[in-house]
Amino acid sequence: MSRRSLSLAIACALLAPTAWAQDAAPAAEGEQAKTLGSVTVTARKREETLQEVPVAVTAFTAESLDRLAVEDLSDLDAQVPNLTIYAARGSSSTITAYIRGVGQSDPLWGVDPGVGIYMDDVYIARPQGALLDVFDVDRIEVLRGPQGTLYGKNTIGGAIKYISRGLPTSFDGFASVTVGNYNQLDVKAAIGGPIGGDDALRGRIAVASLNRDGFGKNVVTGQDVSDKEILALRGQLGAYVNDDLNIQFAFDWMDDQSGVRGAKMLAANRFAPGTAPMSSRYDVRNGMPNVNDTTIKGASATVNWNANENWAFKYVLAKRESDTETNIDFDTLQNKIADVKAFYSDQQVSHELQANYDAGGRARGVMGIYAFDGEAGGQVLNNFFNLSFGDTQGTVYTKSIAAYADWTFDLTDRLKLDVGVRYTDEDKRAKVLNRGYRDASFTVPNGLVAASFDKRIGFKNTSPKVSLDYQVTPDILLYGLATRGFKSGGYNIRAQATAVPRSAEPFDDEVVDSYEIGSKMSFLDQTMFLNLAYFHNKYKDIQLSVFTAYDSNNDGTNDAFFGDFTNAGSGTVDGLEVEYQWLPNQNWLISGNVAWLDAKYDEFLYAGVNIAKEQEFTNAPEFSGALNVEYRTDLSSGGNLAARVGYSYQSDVVATTEIVRTGAVPITQDGYGLINAGVTWKSGGPWTVSLQGTNLADKEYRTTGYSLNSALGVFTGFYGAPRQYTLSVRYDF
Repeated sequence: MSRRSLSLAIACALLAPTAWAQDAAPAAEGEQAKTLGSVTVTARKREETLQEVPVAVTAFTAESLDRLAVEDLSDLDAQVPNLTIYAARGSSSTITAYIRGVGQSDPLWGVDPGVGIYMDDVYIARPQGALLDVFDVDRIEVLRGPQGTLYGKNTIGGAIKYISRGLPTSFDGFASVTVGNYNQLDVKAAIGGPIGGDDALRGRIAVASLNRDGFGKNVVTGQDVSDKEILALRGQLGAYVNDDLNIQFAFDWMDDQSGVRGAKMLAANRFAPGTAPMSSRYDVRNGMPNVNDTTIKGASATVNWNANENWAFKYVLAKRESDTETNIDFDTLQNKIADVKAFYSDQQVSHELQANYDAGGRARGVMGIYAFDGEAGGQVLNNFFNLSFGDTQGTVYTKSIAAYADWTFDLTDRLKLDVGVRYTDEDKRAKVLNRGYRDASFTVPNGLVAASFDKRIGFKNTSPKVSLDYQVTPDILLYGLATRGFKSGGYNIRAQATAVPRSAEPFDDEVVDSYEIGSKMSFLDQTMFLNLAYFHNKYKDIQLSVFTAYDSNNDGTNDAFFGDFTNAGSGTVDGLEVEYQWLPNQNWLISGNVAWLDAKYDEFLYAGVNIAKEQEFTNAPEFSGALNVEYRTDLSSGGNLAARVGYSYQSDVVATTEIVRTGAVPITQDGYGLINAGVTWKSGGPWTVSLQGTNLADKEYRTTGYSLNSALGVFTGFYGAPRQYTLSVRYDF
């Protein structure tokens, strides 16, 4: 059975019972809100409202995610100040995320991300499959700035927390069907509640089938590219032993069989004379088969125990693993100029024990121990010009243990001091074998070995935090903080030790020391929220992934390249962020953000020379922002109608890191704006109908690409989604 047929079958099965369910009395529809409600977040691993936590965090409830037509994490890009997030190059579910100019775009094993992704308190270590689709979610929190104290390694830019819908005490669920252009057909459903009539045992299961034709085609084979074909499942089971003790189990699974993303040639390839770039930004002429499959699965067990009125304990045990097979046709042509087949696999086990203290006095806090054991590896088969055949293969083993504490002290009724620290001890071992082969079967080595090593290195890091916050009035909070975050060092799996010996040496941890002042303010009887943050970051030992050309046969010409990875130097990042919400009356809601970012290298060492003034930060637009205007009104027949229009903007950006003085030209994108809009009708009962449109002006904009012109003639760009429109019908019960 095809995925599309399966989606239709699921839709029919789930929506059929709703015919009789309509007779149930609809829930009473209250009057339109006259104030902005508070949102509960767990940014500091304890429950607090968004406006009282002295942290730069943006939170989205399930309702706001629906209103903004957020389908996966990449749709949050414009809605969070200084966040850049998109699907990595040729993939549809591998994440690239930057916050405040800090992140990582290289998805290869052995390289860690700069923005931490968490699903229900579990850290997702690898980017493959981490561009999570949004379904049956309670909320999403985006924490900006280093989160080294509470969240640990690889949150140097920030953290994104995906919190699933919890286990309900009464039976409920939903089913929804979405159709749209490009033959989009999405089916989502969830059901949960007590099992056996007793809320001491509760369960919930959620499924999603997400399908869409491609934005483009392979004009040679006729196959779709940039399409979507994803199945996802989440399950939960909870045993509530008593009011003080519960044990919860969770499972998630995702299978992504979407095709490769289409890339546009930005210039003709000199190794394929007469083959000009095509006009479409999505169509390709790839010679490699359309393979881009990712499967991920995870399981966790969580124990919550309230030992007494003052102490609460939490233990989380989790295991995750993923497998990816993908074809990367760098040249996007039938020619075998740069054809790469990659296999990625990883698995991880983590343990976290938390102790949360709050006796209602002047001190409260959280302490914990975290342990991580991960293994990531794979093989990348490289065919250059159908003449040179080599691979990158190996495994990186990571073991780390950390202890942390974060405490708040009420110095006065208005002034609070928060201090925290985290100590991490990590060990990394890299086994690498990069060698050449006689032909494209990659079965008979030719005796050339680019790198062969089994090395180990240890890292130790102490990440402190101190902050002061002052409650000027019940509606105005001012805060200042200093904190540190770090990203793990390691080994370059693509090392070409024979030609470039230093490439087999380890690279160091990356560190950000951040200083921030901010405010959380509400005005006009809680009808306006205004949150401000200014930060100054000192960025040290910056890890950069660049494609470096080299002379493979000593003829004086750079005829090959490899993925180089090094600590380039240091930088300074300053920024200002403004978030606002205003409810001028019960019908209108205005919200959005404005951000400014000034990211500059202080040192960028290349061949022993500081070229900082020539280089620009990646994914760090100077200006960005969003404006959403929504009108809501009650209907005389019951229910309500809401209409929204949104505009987002970002200034010009450099999307890839290239050494400019070598003649390499980075992939860039000029400033651009996107227009989105939507209309939602709620029946006042179980039904919701929503019409949504994104990128309504069909703006062309690049998110990333490949600049490998010197060695391979490749200069390509990957583009964001075109104009899309959808119609969704949802039934809640």
